[in-house]
Amino acid sequence: MITFACKKIRLDEIVRCSFSLNKTEYNMLMFLLGKEKEFDIHAISKKMGLERTTVQKALKKLLDKKLAKRRQLNIETGGYFFLYSAKNKIWIKTQLLKIIRQWEKTAEEEIQNL
Repeated sequence: MITFACKKIRLDEIVRCSFSLNKTEYNMLMFLLGKEKEFDIHAISKKMGLERTTVQKALKKLLDKKLAKRRQLNIETGGYFFLYSAKNKIWIKTQLLKIIRQWEKTAEEEIQNL
């Protein structure tokens, strides 16, 4: 937990706010970051206890924000499916720190303009 002036801010709140994630998207990101393998939608749904459509929506948001990645696997008999994983943890941390530094810069400018 991080204390800022009169308010304690949990790390999950910082991550969620920084990347504009809802609770489900955040939990899915943490799930994927905690694993060093790829999952299909069915496996994520089963392991997290979520509906398939909920998983699809959350993955779309994580992909749009470049916090997750997907890989297509072709099936020999025809068709394909996707496997999902989190982006590199170091890359995600770097992006988070950039967002926080920008917030700090903006806050400093606002204070200077008082």
